[in-house]
Amino acid sequence: MQFSRRRLAALSSLLGLLAFSAAAPVFAQDGYPQRPIKLVVPFAPGGSTDLVARLVADRMQATLGQPVIVDNRAGGGGMIGSEAVSRADADGYTIGIGTVSTLTVNPVMLKANRVDPLKDLAPITVLATVPSVFMVHPSFPARSFEQVVAEVRAKPDNYNMGSSGPGSISHLLIEAMNADLKFKLRHIPYRGMGPALTAALAGETQVSSDQYPSSASYIKSGKLLPFAVGAQRRLDALPSVPTLKELGQPDLNELAMTWFGLVAPVKTPPAIQKKLHDAAVAALRDPALLARMKELGVEAVGGSPEAFRAQIESGLARNRRIVQAAGISPE
Repeated sequence: MQFSRRRLAALSSLLGLLAFSAAAPVFAQDGYPQRPIKLVVPFAPGGSTDLVARLVADRMQATLGQPVIVDNRAGGGGMIGSEAVSRADADGYTIGIGTVSTLTVNPVMLKANRVDPLKDLAPITVLATVPSVFMVHPSFPARSFEQVVAEVRAKPDNYNMGSSGPGSISHLLIEAMNADLKFKLRHIPYRGMGPALTAALAGETQVSSDQYPSSASYIKSGKLLPFAVGAQRRLDALPSVPTLKELGQPDLNELAMTWFGLVAPVKTPPAIQKKLHDAAVAALRDPALLARMKELGVEAVGGSPEAFRAQIESGLARNRRIVQAAGISPE
């Protein structure tokens, strides 16, 4: 009898340990987060993606009760940071920023890309969109969209447009413009948008496109002249400049809009994904954050994971069509 009692006590202890182990992940998710969260930004500090990530991270802390610390992992056109997130432990303590480039361009344009955004990452929410502006150098003999198109068509392969490099979204945009607008701009690749913008200011490239926040000062000073924007609606700062959608080019308009959102490793538990989503959406409703975004020329979004996934899927499909039509080989 005594031996049986000892066996029964041991069995009871074992069952108790097993029950605790089985429940532990649930408790961990319910108590999430219990330590700081790392937010990987796949680009260097200072750009619009980094600035918005820091604004949102700061305000997510109010909901989550733990700091959200930005970790810049630049390199490879965003591939290094994107891969770091996809390979991180799926416990909610490493999340990342996914952009139109890392999620819809790199998988199509770059052979070295090793992240499948639909299989390796969980979309949480779109955070923001950044409008782009299309400009000409003052020496260019046209001003309006219609005039620019007519001039380039009349002189095919005569005018230049710069990109941030082969395989970049700006390269893709030039190819899409050539196809959709039925003209021929020469693609001039540079080592980043900074040098490309410098070339535009010098007149080395006659047509250019860039995010509005980084070009605003040059437009205000008359060094570059805008003829269209890629945006949801006309910009308050440029009320007379039409969107590409207004001009009958909805596909180009969508391609030209930079956007970025919150992503996590694909196996992150749904309960943790929801907490991250709710915290990010709450941050995007903060009046001070919205005011700062407006100053930067950025529009807050927020939305469901399903809508974010659909946006990634449509972007990938569109970009594959552009690459195939232009005969571009992945770099």
